[in-house]
Amino acid sequence: MIWVNGVSQASIAPMDRGLAYGDGLFATMRTGVDGILFFEAHQARLTAGAARLGFDWQMSPALAEQLITLAEQYPHHCIKLLITRGVGGRGYAPPEQVLATEVVSVHPIPAHYAAWQEQGIHLKTSLVRLGHQPLLAGIKHLNRLEQVLIRSQPLPQGFEDWLVLDCMGKVIESSMANIFFIKGNQVVTPSLELCGVAGVMREQVMLALLAQQMNIDCLPFDAEQLVEFDSAFITNSVLGVVDVLAIDTHTFTRAPITAHLRQTLSLTL
Repeated sequence: MIWVNGVSQASIAPMDRGLAYGDGLFATMRTGVDGILFFEAHQARLTAGAARLGFDWQMSPALAEQLITLAEQYPHHCIKLLITRGVGGRGYAPPEQVLATEVVSVHPIPAHYAAWQEQGIHLKTSLVRLGHQPLLAGIKHLNRLEQVLIRSQPLPQGFEDWLVLDCMGKVIESSMANIFFIKGNQVVTPSLELCGVAGVMREQVMLALLAQQMNIDCLPFDAEQLVEFDSAFITNSVLGVVDVLAIDTHTFTRAPITAHLRQTLSLTL
C-alpha cells in the first residue's frame, strides 16, 4: 500500500531528485495499540534531517492525520515515510523553490523479529566499510548504497546480521540497527559524528538508560575492543531491542536491562 502526496497508488515524477540523486530522507515507524511509537521524535528527526540537507520541511496536519489514521487501521505494522526535495530538473544544484514529495507505505513487521527479541542474534563483521561524511552523518538520508552493498553479501550460517565498521576500523552499527555495549553499569554506543545513522530508538533507549541512572558514553572504539564488554544489543524502531549473543567468535551474556527496556518502552513483539 503506497501513497504519494496523499494519493493512493500515485506515481513519482521521473525527474524527482530522490530518484536522481537520493536527495531526501526517510523514517520507519512502528505502530502499536496506541498509535505510532515515538511519533513526535520521528517528526523532529525528519525536520532536522531536511534542514541538514538544506530544505525546509515540516509535517503538515494532513500528513499527520493520514499517518495517525493508518496507525489505527494497521496496528503492529511498520509505516515508512519517505521525503524527497521533489522535482528539480537536470543537474546537482537544488531548485530555489522546493515542493517536497512525500511517499507513505505500510508493511508488516518481519515475523522473525519476535524470535530475535526472544532468542537474541549473532553478528558477523562485514568486509564492506562505511566512508566518512560528517555533513550527512547521523541522518537517515536516501543514499543507502553502502547498506545495499553490505546486505548483498550472503551471511554465513548461524549469523543473522552484519556488524559494520567505518573506513578506520571503528565500530559503527549493524547493517540495520544501532548497537550498544555494556560493561558493569557502563553503557557505550559508537560515536556517529563521521558516519552511521542516529536512530530514533537509539535516542529513546539512551533516555531510558539515563532514567535508570546508568552511565552512557558515545565513543569511537576499535573492533578489537569488543572483547572488553560483557553484553551487547541492537536497536531500531521496528525490531525494538534485541540482544547480541556473539560477534564473530566472541560471545556475550544477555543483560537484564534489555528485557526491562522492551517492557518500559512497549517494544515487545
